[in-house]
Amino acid sequence: MTIIWLDGEGCQDVSRVGGKVANLSRLAADYRVPTGFCLTTKAFHQWAALADDGRADEVPASLRGQLTDTYHEMGRRCGADQPSVAVRSSAMDEDGRFASFAGQYETFLNRVGEQEVAAAVLRCWHATKADRVTEYRERNGLSLEEIEMAVLVQQLIPADSSAVIFSANPVTNNRDQVVINASWGLGESIVGGTVTPDTYIVDKRDLSVTESVVAEKNCMTVSIPGGTKDVAVPRFLRSQSTLSETQLVEMARLAISLEEQMGSPVDLESAYSGDDLYLLQCRLITTLADEKKEDG
Repeated sequence: MTIIWLDGEGCQDVSRVGGKVANLSRLAADYRVPTGFCLTTKAFHQWAALADDGRADEVPASLRGQLTDTYHEMGRRCGADQPSVAVRSSAMDEDGRFASFAGQYETFLNRVGEQEVAAAVLRCWHATKADRVTEYRERNGLSLEEIEMAVLVQQLIPADSSAVIFSANPVTNNRDQVVINASWGLGESIVGGTVTPDTYIVDKRDLSVTESVVAEKNCMTVSIPGGTKDVAVPRFLRSQSTLSETQLVEMARLAISLEEQMGSPVDLESAYSGDDLYLLQCRLITTLADEKKEDG
């Protein structure tokens, strides 16, 4: 199969969909995960054959028709003729136990229409040849041969606020703490480092907020036609806490639950749209692996 729905049969097979998608597929039944579909490694191999013939900027004709049809079906499921989507890479060894590949591959937000989606998929495939990816793989002792890439196309949540959450403290290795970094708008401003987010620490044992550092948040990432843009945060919001105590506790509960389900501390991305908390990504915290070995 070249395209599989996130909640479909076969979407938990890492060899088909990569670590990122397989993780989300496993969690979609129990958590509020935006609807989406995955172009599998079979689709990647079809494109790679074209690329070998000097046609790397083409989506295979049979695949393009299927992609268009599936995108229109997503619109039906989302209640929108032309749904806004996020297009993300999902490599075979991405979001694994020993290397997360965080920030190495590509993510494209707020793509609308089949042409924009197809172009974003191509750019995800092209990223397998990027110098930064080669350097990362060499640094982590990973093979440079036979790189395989799946691509996730997922409904974009119009986030009021976003957060990156760690179910263990990645700085101190304290596994009794949940660390939450949050800011206004889409999460790219946090992941990309264009904003200093609010930082909160929640004690896992009683869900008390033990530390709250509210930053001066000068910019936020918002959707614009054709993508996203960093804009100034309204003055009255810049020094306000992004999250209420109720939201912090809900996020901490989510992180604790995901850690239990994944069997190890996790790093996740989430967003609030209205009162609804969405799970966008979930990966293991690979930087705690060394500490775990030392303890053993």
